[in-house]
This record gives sequence, C-alpha cells and structure tokens, in this order.
Amino acid sequence: MIPDWPSQYAANMRAYEGYSIGKLLSLINDPAIISLAGGLPSPDMFLQEELRLASRQRLDTDADRIMQYSSIRGEAELIDAVVSFLLRENIRVTPDNIVITTSGQQGLDLVGRLFLEPDAPLVVERPTFAGALAAFQMQRPTYLGIDLEADGMNVEALKDVLESGRLPKFIYVVPDFQNPSGISMSLAKRETLLNLADRYGVPIVEDSPYRSLRYRGTGLPSLFSMDQQRGGGQVIGVYTFSKLFCPGMRVGFNIGPPEVIEKMTNIKEGSTLNTPKFNQDMCTAFLTKVDLDAYFDRCCTYYGDKLETILDAMAAHFPPERGVSWTRPEGGMFLWVDVPENVDTRELFHDALKFKVAFVPGEACYGERLERHHMRVNFSYPSAAQLREAVERLSDCLRQRDI
Repeated sequence: MIPDWPSQYAANMRAYEGYSIGKLLSLINDPAIISLAGGLPSPDMFLQEELRLASRQRLDTDADRIMQYSSIRGEAELIDAVVSFLLRENIRVTPDNIVITTSGQQGLDLVGRLFLEPDAPLVVERPTFAGALAAFQMQRPTYLGIDLEADGMNVEALKDVLESGRLPKFIYVVPDFQNPSGISMSLAKRETLLNLADRYGVPIVEDSPYRSLRYRGTGLPSLFSMDQQRGGGQVIGVYTFSKLFCPGMRVGFNIGPPEVIEKMTNIKEGSTLNTPKFNQDMCTAFLTKVDLDAYFDRCCTYYGDKLETILDAMAAHFPPERGVSWTRPEGGMFLWVDVPENVDTRELFHDALKFKVAFVPGEACYGERLERHHMRVNFSYPSAAQLREAVERLSDCLRQRDI
C-alpha cells in the first residue's frame, strides 16, 4: 500500500512552503521578460580570469585534498583569510569565532535551528528578507514585526515589544542597504538597538550581504564592531560571498561567541557536513590574491551607475500624481516600491509578465500582517538599457489600472 505521504510529514513541515521568491522566479521562463525580481549580481563583475587561474593552480598542486572531505568548521586557510578580511570592518575575531557556511542561506538556517522552536517569538523588520523567513519558518516561530522607517527599524516600537515582557529569541536585522527596502539603519538607531538588546539580554543577528556595496554617502560601523567596542558578545554576524564574489560558489561564514559557533558547527555536521573545499579555496584566493579595494571600487562604480539609471527612469515614468513612491538607497541591490493600496502586487505580478517585466510582490517579505501594495525591484543584474525598458513596461502595466 502506498503511504499517505502528507500524514507522514513532520508537523513543522506540513505547512512549510519553502522560499516564495524561488517559486516566483520559476515562473519567469520567457527570455523576453526583463526580470527585476532576483537578487543577482552582474556577471560583468565576476572575476572569471582570476578564478580560472586560481582553479588551475589548486588543481595542479592540491587535487587530492580538493576531492576529499574537509573540516566541518571550515578550511583553516579560509578562516585565517576571513579574520584578516574582517579587520577592514574593525572587527577582531579569532578562528574560534568563525564557522564557514554554504553561503548566507545556510548561515540563517543554522541561526534558526539553534535558537528557534514552535511559537518562539522572533523580532524581524517589516518588511524583511524573504530568504530569512524561509530559513526561520521551518521552526514555526511567532514573528514580532517592527516597521521600518526611513532610517531603519522603529526602535521605539521595538522598545515597547521588549517592555511587554515577551522577550524574543533574537532580533534579526539587515542594517546596511536592507533587502528588500534598500534602507540603512542610522548610527543613532544602531546605538539604541544595542542598548535595548543589552538591557533585555536579547541577541542580535546582523545579516551583512551588502556592506561593501556603498555607492554614495558615508559608511557606518557594523553592529558587530560597535558591540565589540562595548565588550562584545551580543551580536551574531551572518556573511556571504555571493554578492561580493559570485553566488555559484555558495560560501559564507557566521561569526559570534565561541560557544555559539561550536553549536552551529555541530548542527552543520548533521546537515551538509562540510562546505566543498574547492569552493572554499576559491574564496580564499579571492580574499588573498585580489586587490579588494580596487575591486570593490569597481563594483561600486558599476552598480552605482545602475542605481542612478533606475532612479532616473522611475522619476521619468512615475510623477507624484501617479501615487507611486520608492526608496532611494545609498547602496545594495534593491528599491522598495509602494503603489496605491488598492493594487495587489501579487495580481500585478501576473499582469506584468504579460508586459514582459517581473518583480517580487512585497507580500513575500512579511512574516505577519501581510501588506500587498509593495514590490521589490532589483537593479544590479539588468543592463542600463534593460532597466530603462523595464521601468517603462512597469509603467505601462500600471497605467492599465489607471495608475
């Protein structure tokens, strides 16, 4: 007899639907569609020749080890390179503070599996990174959403939540060029957030995929570095090489107190065991052989030009009377677009496909109290000409709804 498979699923998996944005991307299979949906870096920034040389050198000198299992915590060479890399951020750690991950998504999964359980409260920004929701939702937490303001999380609302007595397992934030909004948390709010977390004994999980991608304005210290200046131990950092190097390598790292990193390493052992050594070696080459200052400058000039292109296109096609507004980030890869409240962007997504343009409906970026009149648009992947054409198509799509 064939089993009734759904009845056999674990309770925490029966309602789990995975990564909603991934499902949307699977619908974009027409090459004529200009996609503003994915959070993809541009292939123009991939260091193909450097990767080719590093790959050849490793295969010529270390092929046996590349093809073998490797350390669960991570390759010592890469961990040492990460220690040096973090000094750029005024972060001082030792190898005991680091676990190498299979990119940022596994880093978030390790956080969720270590700290969360059914109905456990968890503070997230509203809106927040849909991939984090996908990672955390497997543990069935209760989301306590705190609205974003122009300068980051509403810390007064966070204070009210903490004072209510229901303390969250942790506070999850993307303080620099947040996904999906592009908003950065002000220095004052970073200080207030750290003060509140310290007062109530609540950890902060700082997700930092975009910190090096600042195109204008003045850089701000990370929460992790600020916490270290105060004595440390309050913040866990989640990092990825996907946006800075290339997403195909699937390598990142988490940093935190040694006892937390040890537990994460144990969890990793039970899932992926180890991150592929070859991929780690390529990231080591990236950190140690590439002129990072010159490379990041080139990336910031390239993506900064694209940001200006899409902002100019939005201003040209959406004058104020149309009721459409958007964020104006100083870095990262995304704009957050608000449309009139009577427009459901889930429905608009399917209309937009007919106009050969795609975006992410904002609903995917809420853990609770869903809002459906927003969209996330990406500007890092399409060419400048495609960005201008995509915004025009989006404008035409909304015009059919008298917007």
